[in-house]
Amino acid sequence: MKRTNFLLEFTCCFLLLLVTSAPLHAARLKDLASIEGVRDNQLLGYGLVMGLNGTGDDIKKSVFTRQALINLVKRLGMSITPDIFNQMKTDNVAAVMVTADLPPFARPGTRIDVQVSTMGDAESISGGTLLMTPLKGPDGKTYAVAQGPLAVGSIAFGGKAAKVQKNFPTSGHLANGAIVERAVGWQLPPSGDLLYELKEPDFTTSARMTEAINNRFGPNTAHSPDSGTVKVLMPLDYRGDVVGFVADLENIEIEAAAPARIVVNERTGTIVMGQDVRIATVAVSHGNLNLIITEEMEVSQPNPLAAGQTVAAPKTNIDVVEDQGNLVVLKMGVSIGEIARALNAIGATPRDLIAIFQAIKAAGALHAELLII
Repeated sequence: MKRTNFLLEFTCCFLLLLVTSAPLHAARLKDLASIEGVRDNQLLGYGLVMGLNGTGDDIKKSVFTRQALINLVKRLGMSITPDIFNQMKTDNVAAVMVTADLPPFARPGTRIDVQVSTMGDAESISGGTLLMTPLKGPDGKTYAVAQGPLAVGSIAFGGKAAKVQKNFPTSGHLANGAIVERAVGWQLPPSGDLLYELKEPDFTTSARMTEAINNRFGPNTAHSPDSGTVKVLMPLDYRGDVVGFVADLENIEIEAAAPARIVVNERTGTIVMGQDVRIATVAVSHGNLNLIITEEMEVSQPNPLAAGQTVAAPKTNIDVVEDQGNLVVLKMGVSIGEIARALNAIGATPRDLIAIFQAIKAAGALHAELLII
């Protein structure tokens, strides 16, 4: 009797967990949408990298590097004539562009990462130090200042006849290399009424998000005016606590509706398929045609007593080899695994799969978006 009650209680608890558990492919709201206005801002600056071991710009060719170096010396209170400047060894200097992303709610004193890339003909900026560089926004105002030693994850050695290079020595990174000097003037609305923008606009995802918010905070808390936005009103229980409301709101789990899409990268032969990709009934046959052409010389000699000459003549051999193409029928509504097994059965390589998917799409049998990047 006790054992029966125990099994009954265990079964009830297990069913309760299944009912209250999140969907199988659920994602947090913060991963699907963001608050309007809460975003990064791009910064850009022009600077100089010093301390290079003869791998900097050629000052005679890079006019902007020459002018920037002269302006730098003048700002430091020193005067220099063109004759003296021409006698200086300045191949340890490189002109660079500095880029960074200013995160939302960044305050003065916050440190951010920056990326440095050469502008001129510098061979490498490894071992260099970026001098004080103002980083400006689209409005022309300075929001951060970058300076510090560069981290270049590459090497480049060689001479006149050969060179060995790993990665790109003309681009570097400064971790926490810039200090924020000005904050972007944006604050959360004190009323708590928020507008969320979906990262991937979709009517189904927008409707599910609205339903999940209303189930969590009560009816009429959220509504979707279109497929890309969801308006959320702060409940009375959260008045005065906007941060707490946003924290609870963004941790709601929602099952997103992913588009049926096949992404193809022809340069690398990479193919990625979504779980909702479906095809209609179609027969696929794929075979490779190889044409082999070889050249060889044939020697023609006259008879021993003949008054002739030995002649060498070219001979061309042409062989055509065609692989056997197996015809495979893909039934309607098959899953990704079934598509992969069927195409592997005919020995299709990634390069072959790209051509096959393009042909299936042209035949009207592919019920998904084919995106070639």
